[in-house]
Amino acid sequence: MNTSIIRYILGQVMGVESILMILPCIIALIYGEKEGLSYLIVLTICLLLGLIATRKKPKNTIFYLKEGCTATALSWIVMSIMGALPFVITGEIPSFTDALFETISGFTTTGASILPDVEALSHCSLFWRSFTHWIGGMGVLVFILAIIPLSGGSNINLMRAESPGPSVGKLVPKIKSTAKLLYIIYFAMTFIEVVLLLLGQMPVFDSICTSLGTAGTGGFGIKCDSIAGYSPYVQWVVTIFMILFGVNFNAYYFIILKQFKKSFAIEEVRCYFLIILTSITMITVDIYHSMKSFGEALRHASFQVSSIITTTGFATIDFNQWAPSSKCILVILMFIGACAGSTGGGIKVSRIVIVFKTIIKELNSYIHPKSIKKIKIDGKPIEHEVVRATNVYFMTFMMLFSLSVFAVSLEGRSAVTTFTAVAATINNIGPGLDLVGPTGNFAFFSNFSKYVLMFDMLAGRLELFPLLILFHPSIWLDFVASKTKKQKN
Repeated sequence: MNTSIIRYILGQVMGVESILMILPCIIALIYGEKEGLSYLIVLTICLLLGLIATRKKPKNTIFYLKEGCTATALSWIVMSIMGALPFVITGEIPSFTDALFETISGFTTTGASILPDVEALSHCSLFWRSFTHWIGGMGVLVFILAIIPLSGGSNINLMRAESPGPSVGKLVPKIKSTAKLLYIIYFAMTFIEVVLLLLGQMPVFDSICTSLGTAGTGGFGIKCDSIAGYSPYVQWVVTIFMILFGVNFNAYYFIILKQFKKSFAIEEVRCYFLIILTSITMITVDIYHSMKSFGEALRHASFQVSSIITTTGFATIDFNQWAPSSKCILVILMFIGACAGSTGGGIKVSRIVIVFKTIIKELNSYIHPKSIKKIKIDGKPIEHEVVRATNVYFMTFMMLFSLSVFAVSLEGRSAVTTFTAVAATINNIGPGLDLVGPTGNFAFFSNFSKYVLMFDMLAGRLELFPLLILFHPSIWLDFVASKTKKQKN
């Protein structure tokens, strides 16, 4: 175990977080808020810890997947702990558990909140909540890869550990260039949304925070009614951008290269849009009778479908009041999620496609036992290793989901509340149904349940295994062995 590179990466993460905390300090200065001092204090602590951890560059900068996963999981935990401290210091969220829940929910782009009155927060804290979505959406380690050179081809292990999806590759030959390209696309799309929201007469602060939440597919609103109080134009803009940020970023890379056929030929993207259109049609028909007009029904259906499948979590209406069939569709979309290689959460459309094709292949083998057909996506055969990894992911997901539902159910809440609370956190969505619906929050859960849900949020964002690997005995045995070896040397 190369512990020195893990320490170095953790130091870089704290250093980057200290730089990012400058922005809420600036917001506090603009609005004349004393809460900005808390961010300045934590900024200083992060910077000092980062400098201490990176003062000595590792001699061996090569690391494997286990180091990449360990560094990634620890980075997100450390980042969340430090990001929660300003809320505690300001007294806006006095409980550390609640502050940590809110911060993990932000960084993992979940959007589940313990705050009954969001608007009571200072502007700098509102901005920080939304900004954590933007940071977590693409990933802080991807950002580090874009700006800080780490030697060797092992950089891909960091990207694989942090980036959502069954497989992560390079868009261009160098990982650093790939990371830069991803962030250029990410920043450009965020900026365009801010401009379009401003054109809809949305206040500047609201436009920035909403765009940060949309880009990261997080869903922290700065109003108690989320997006419901804004104009239909604003709601449509947010709807469109939620869908766009749920698309595999490879599609945008092909568009940049003007290879439009390749962009539209991505099977996962086609399935993603088909699921969205089908769901919108079904829900629009279902809720039309209770709306003032067809246009209003279409707008609310489009917004909520886009919000749930991309795991953003914004709301324009209390869909808790919809018919069971519409709510059932939304729950199914919670699990499907967005595309791999996007900022969205959930199981991912690509995995759903792979599993569906695996089932078809298995059925065909019963009918034609001697036939040998490989599963194909985008016209290319999928390696057995990818199919195996997808099946293992599904089994692990269901085991973790079941255990979490059981653990949270010990509180004695309703089955709908318990089931959708876990579904909303492990899939990084935010709102569920019943007590955790769009008009509710997670404050009523005990600290035990909150830590279970926090674990689910981190596991969901990191695709399960980078977090679960921390609980493997061999990781800690390797850690102890490497420390003992260093002491002997």
